[in-house]
Amino acid sequence: MSSIMTNSAALTALQSLNNTNKQLEVTQSRISTGYRVATASDNAAYWSIATSMKSDNKALSAVQDSLGLGAGKVDTAYTAINDVKDQVDLIKTKLVTARGASQEDQQKIATEIKAIQDQIKSSVTNANFAGSNLLQNDGTAASDLNIVASYNRTGSTVTIDTIKVASADTQVLDTAGTGGMVGGLLATSFFDPSSAAVADTAIDTALGTVETALGKLSTGAASLGAAKSRIDTQQSFLSNLSDSIDKGVGSLVDADMNKESTRLQALQVQQQLGIQALSIANGNSQQILSLFRG
Repeated sequence: MSSIMTNSAALTALQSLNNTNKQLEVTQSRISTGYRVATASDNAAYWSIATSMKSDNKALSAVQDSLGLGAGKVDTAYTAINDVKDQVDLIKTKLVTARGASQEDQQKIATEIKAIQDQIKSSVTNANFAGSNLLQNDGTAASDLNIVASYNRTGSTVTIDTIKVASADTQVLDTAGTGGMVGGLLATSFFDPSSAAVADTAIDTALGTVETALGKLSTGAASLGAAKSRIDTQQSFLSNLSDSIDKGVGSLVDADMNKESTRLQALQVQQQLGIQALSIANGNSQQILSLFRG
C-alpha cells in the first residue's frame, strides 16, 4: 500500500542507514585508536581487567629500573673486589719472593708492596656507583643494599620483594679506611729489610694475614656474584613477564586491524547502498505526489 502520510520504505531505509552509520562509526574508531575496548562503555569487564594489568605493568617497569640500578652497583663492586683480590694475590707473590732474598731486593719488594697497597685502597674507594659504595661502608644494616626485585598484587594486597646485599658481607674497607677485609693489610709494613732474620719471620706472619684477607675477599666476591646472578635472572624473568602481560592486555582490548579494515570496506558499501535505497524510497513518494499535481 502506498501512503502519502507514511513512507514505510523510506523509514526502513533510513533505519538501516542509521544502523550502518553507527557500525561504521565504531569501526572507524577502532581503526583510529587501535582498540576495540577503548573505554569502559565498550566492555566494562575487559576494560577493568586491562586497566589493572596495565597499572601492574607500569609497576613492573619501575621494578626493572630498580634492578638496573642495583645491577650497576653490584657489578661495580664485583669488578672492584676481584681487582682487590688480584692485588692481594700479587702481594702474596711478592712476599714469597722476598722470603730469603737479599736486603737490597727486599727493599725493592717492600716498595712494590707499598704501591700495591695504595692501589688496593684506590680500587676500593673508587668502587662507587650512583653514590653507593658496597665495598667501603660501616658494616651495619643501615648500609645494606636492598634492591626492589618484584611487585606482587593479590586483590588489594600488595607485597614487594627485595634482593639484599648485606654490607657486612662486602665490607672490604670500613668508612675510616682501617677496618674491613683489607684494612689491617693496608696498615701493615710487613717486614723490615734492614734485618733479614726479622724480615723472614715478619714475612711468614704477613703471609698468614694475606691468606686470611684472601679468604674473606673470596667470600665477599661470592656474595656479590650470587646477588649479581639473582639480579640477572630476575631481570630476564620480569622482561618476559611484562611481555606476557602486554600480550594478555592486547588480546582483551586491541582491535584486529585486518578484520576491522575488511569490515570498514563492507560498511562503506552498505552505506552507499543505504543512501541509494533511501533515495529510491523518497523518489517513489515524489511520483505519488506528481499524480495529484497533474
